[in-house]
Amino acid sequence: MRFALVAGETSGDILGAALIRGLRARYPDATFYGVAGPRMREAGCEALESIEALSVMGLTEVLRHLPRLLKLRRELVNRFIADRPDAFIGIDAPDFNLRVERELRTHGVRTVHVVSPTIWAWRPNRIHGIGQAVDLMLCLYPFEPALYEQHGVRAAYIGHPLADELDDTVPTARARAELGLPETGQVVAVLPGSRASELHYLSEPFAAAAAWLHSRRPGLRFVVPVARADLRPRFERAITRHPGPAWTLLDGQSRLAMRAADVVLLASGTATLECLLLGRPMVVAYRTSAMTAWLVRKLIKIPHVSQPNILIKDGLYQVPVVPELLGRDATPERLGQEVYTLLRNTVLRELQVERFAAVHAELRRDAGGLAAAAIGSLLGR
Repeated sequence: MRFALVAGETSGDILGAALIRGLRARYPDATFYGVAGPRMREAGCEALESIEALSVMGLTEVLRHLPRLLKLRRELVNRFIADRPDAFIGIDAPDFNLRVERELRTHGVRTVHVVSPTIWAWRPNRIHGIGQAVDLMLCLYPFEPALYEQHGVRAAYIGHPLADELDDTVPTARARAELGLPETGQVVAVLPGSRASELHYLSEPFAAAAAWLHSRRPGLRFVVPVARADLRPRFERAITRHPGPAWTLLDGQSRLAMRAADVVLLASGTATLECLLLGRPMVVAYRTSAMTAWLVRKLIKIPHVSQPNILIKDGLYQVPVVPELLGRDATPERLGQEVYTLLRNTVLRELQVERFAAVHAELRRDAGGLAAAAIGSLLGR
């Protein structure tokens, strides 16, 4: 058995690695190749291209990289048509992967897509194009398969690999000890994102929010797990412009930083799901270019955008459990006020954690094993 895979972003690498492990358990002699990150390579995937090639976010930001992305897509399609793997598996990155899947399917290659595009949030008519592109949609969230079944698209709910992987019982004291932080006193973890574009928009307001908090709680400590070494100078410049807070900058270790924190201030994205699964209270923010923000406001049809608020009560919960500050609302003062409220109010923190635990239990399904079983059923093997 041969499987071609294309993953986008760090979250896709996590999903891809779990999927490879599940498929290898079912097909011990299978081979895997495609666009892969370090976790997928460790699981046994030959990397034709690094996952960084697809790590581009924002509707306007993608335009700068469009010629390169189109060239890469054509090269991959030609390679997979020539190789004819038993299945092509596109992991997230729908704007890229669905086009690859559509073309491969017309050439008789079975296609699987992992992570449903957010048709329940915006552009619901995309489901018709998805039906033309994929033989099987593997969904991470329980309310998604029914949307596909209504349109005759084969879909299966597999839960989320992170829910299988992450443990929310690690004591805060142990995490602080590993990071060399005092056991007493309150700690705020600050995660401004893993992409340069995210730090461009969030470093300054996050650093200024920390200064706002420091002026009211001088004993607070702030921990920043910097996703990549090349991003560190950008955040260091921001905190230099807002002196006062006690900062600890880490190289990675985002999960350990979240475990050590009383409250987490972070960019909207996969990290919010990790924070939920680790059982840590949070405040979510996001900023992007003015054009992208305008398009998003026009297109998105749901009241909340962070994964925790979407997942709690299947996205129907109208009062957000997690505070969201987006675009112009993500000011230092408002960010600081929301974090300050959580730090002072034990009941609000416990409410978030209680809701998070219910979501964690629902998502813990052995995603890799269920995905392999669904793919095996599709292939009849």
